[in-house]
Amino acid sequence: MTPAISAGILLFRLGPAVNVLLAHMGGPFWARKDLGAWTIPKGEVEPGEELLDAARREFREETGFTPAGAPIPLGHVKQASGKVVHAWAIEGDFDVALLKSNTFSMEWPKGSGTMAEFPEIDRAEWFTMPDARARIVKGQVKLLDALEAALHIK
Repeated sequence: MTPAISAGILLFRLGPAVNVLLAHMGGPFWARKDLGAWTIPKGEVEPGEELLDAARREFREETGFTPAGAPIPLGHVKQASGKVVHAWAIEGDFDVALLKSNTFSMEWPKGSGTMAEFPEIDRAEWFTMPDARARIVKGQVKLLDALEAALHIK
């Protein structure tokens, strides 16, 4: 079986320290989790879609914002689920108060037969690299490493 392919963007801003934008995964499973519950805005690539185009589309769908900067390739990572995530970093700024995420449906509470809507991303925050490392899902830490290497940090 072919693993799911996703593409995403790690938005960053420069200042006294590098800050990265991470998104907290929506839905009841992630609601009370913090460490390991954050991700880069990303999503599945549609058949025939270019990876970077998918990354830009998914970022817009999950945040309501379209980053316009030059993309820096970060490579790809394989998450524990087997999903392969291709990523780019783009320098930019985003007011997290303006977050507007698309939604998904699932049965909730489980076994109730009732469908409920949840945002794919329930909030976004800017983090320093050390804070981002503590919060991002384990399978995406290498994307932070790749950004630091691209920016010649450390």
